[in-house]
Amino acid sequence: MNGAPEHRAPDEKAPARKNAGLAKMVFVAIGAFALTFALVPLYRIACEKVFGIRLERTASEGVQDANAAPAKRVITVQFDGGVNSKLPWEFSPNQVTMQVVPGELYETTYHARNTSQRTVVGSAVPSVAPARASGYFSKTECFCFTAQTLKAGEVRDMPVRFIVDPNLPADVKTITLSYTFFKNDTLTAQAQGTASAAPVPMSAP
Repeated sequence: MNGAPEHRAPDEKAPARKNAGLAKMVFVAIGAFALTFALVPLYRIACEKVFGIRLERTASEGVQDANAAPAKRVITVQFDGGVNSKLPWEFSPNQVTMQVVPGELYETTYHARNTSQRTVVGSAVPSVAPARASGYFSKTECFCFTAQTLKAGEVRDMPVRFIVDPNLPADVKTITLSYTFFKNDTLTAQAQGTASAAPVPMSAP
């Protein structure tokens, strides 16, 4: 043996093993990064669905929700009512305004009271403002479809069911539904004549 140092042949597989290890570390880092983002919605789902806890949404999530589901259009419907001077009634809406979504069905009521001592029949005439919105306002049920009879002192709530057409012009933000009640003289005379002609029960001797 001599004192010369022993030389080993270079390991040709060492760079490949090094690259493979580096690639594995990169995949692990990417996987951990993706898992971090995935845990956020999973955590939210677990809280909201399993435990019933609703978490506050971030600004970015709010933007995504707004893009996914556009806000429905909302308009204001105002209610008004009155009576002709010949009709001895009180008449007014129970609700002055309502926020409605076009295309959906809504209901409101009007309050009426006969302030006289006799039966009176009234007929309501509706109007919608602005006038160009009238073609987009549909009443599916209304006390104005028939004459209304109120006995002396009688009080009644009268319903109205309606739908606003989704094709209502975009610049129309408010619709006013108004009613005026008039005395129906012919039907009132008939109702009062019938009432006065009714037999009076005799008292027991």
